[in-house]
Amino acid sequence: MTTQQTSAPARLRALLKQDGMIVAPGAYDCISARVIAQAGFPAVYMTGAGTAAMLGYPDFGLVTMSEMAENAGRIAAAVGVPVIADADTGYGNELNVTRTVREYEKRGVAGLHIEDQGFPKKCGHLEGKELIDVEEMVKKVITAKDAAHGDVLVVARTDARATEGLDSAIERARAYAKAGADIIFPEALPAKADFTEFRRKIRQPLMANMTEFGKTPYMTATEFEKMGYNIVIFPVTAFRAMMKAVEKTFTSLKQKGSQKEILSSLMTREEFYELIDYRSYEAVDKKAMDTARRLSKEST
Repeated sequence: MTTQQTSAPARLRALLKQDGMIVAPGAYDCISARVIAQAGFPAVYMTGAGTAAMLGYPDFGLVTMSEMAENAGRIAAAVGVPVIADADTGYGNELNVTRTVREYEKRGVAGLHIEDQGFPKKCGHLEGKELIDVEEMVKKVITAKDAAHGDVLVVARTDARATEGLDSAIERARAYAKAGADIIFPEALPAKADFTEFRRKIRQPLMANMTEFGKTPYMTATEFEKMGYNIVIFPVTAFRAMMKAVEKTFTSLKQKGSQKEILSSLMTREEFYELIDYRSYEAVDKKAMDTARRLSKEST
């Protein structure tokens, strides 16, 4: 079967069965996703924080389910690797989760994660988070799996470490795994020992978040792999890099009145065209024009 014939969830499941860590950097739009895929990463993560920021909002769950699903779908259509997408809290109770999973799935997403925070949710690495009851989250996981007709992978995220402690986070993870979660995502663990203990007590595949400026100490993908983790995401790295580059670029433009001095830091026209597949569209246009001209001559 070719990549095009194999479903996105099937491709992600195949990656999970292979040896080695799945490193999935975060994309906030189609172009950033293509850069990630072009760099050779086996999967892409759609960042919720980056999606919200792209629309001018902080990561408080202000972006709607339909806006998130649409962005996830655009990203999934832009790359040939599987996309794991942030689905926040599922945007309501278990009934809302049912629709969320179906909307994400029909847009070609390979997997999505739902967290056990209350609403409004917060970035997992900030203080003041509130969690829903375990039973409430279990209902969300059960309905998410029931709704996943095309076998999209359900990732259950727990934010309990910061508010209830490591033991509670592990107990929650066990409950979510029993409810059918394909992957468990312990968020904002503050020490390597926590990650090790989580792996020791949870048998389900595990996803880790290696974000910048957060509670988790900086560790490499290899370190996560040695601890037995299956997926590591770098959710906002690309967005932060992009914003810093844009800031520097326009500061320089404002000061100098020209971009000549920063040309070496800009993507060239050809590099840009390659990324957006410009030449193939150009070829389609030329073929259509040549054919139209030929047919016009034949009819006269």
